[in-house]
Amino acid sequence: MKKFHILTISLFAASLLTGQTLELPAPQKTGGMPLMEVLSKRATVRAFDTTDISVQQISNLLWASFGVNRPDGRRTAPSANNKQEIDIYVLLKTGAYIYDALNNKLNLVSTEDLRGQASDQRFADAPVQLIFVADLTKRGGSSEEEKLRMADIDCGYISQNTYLYCTSEGLVTGARATVNRDAIISKLKLSPEQRILLAHSVGHPKP
Repeated sequence: MKKFHILTISLFAASLLTGQTLELPAPQKTGGMPLMEVLSKRATVRAFDTTDISVQQISNLLWASFGVNRPDGRRTAPSANNKQEIDIYVLLKTGAYIYDALNNKLNLVSTEDLRGQASDQRFADAPVQLIFVADLTKRGGSSEEEKLRMADIDCGYISQNTYLYCTSEGLVTGARATVNRDAIISKLKLSPEQRILLAHSVGHPKP
């Protein structure tokens, strides 16, 4: 098992270097802190160590935030009418990716390191930046105001999952609505119907 784990990390690292689609290891769905302890320790952090988080932690983080947890494709966070309109973009030093929850992989969007463009200096050291993007075309025929209102609510559920996982794992995170939208929209090739709602910086606590 240890050799397999090392091989998985090596293959993931090789994929990072070549900019390929990244197959994630299966998320670990057991363990962690008791819920009440996690809630007592949950906090927003704005100072991060530059050390990378592991491949397994990235997989666990994304699954906990908004992964598939049932055979019918439903997710770890609710969405109104099960529209699942929120996409998670993952910014790493090797590029930007979109999380494919159904297949548990990261699909390449850009080979640029966009982490610095997504955040101000307080968050710049975090090794992972998550960008939560609402695709309003998935919300049906309601007004734009209604679509955005429901997307904001759904995004809040995902954000809380991110906080809870990070706390349980001994990682730290900080959510923010301040994102360099003009730069990120262009780099991530977002359409007018895709709206950036929130960003999460994720990493280890600063010593």
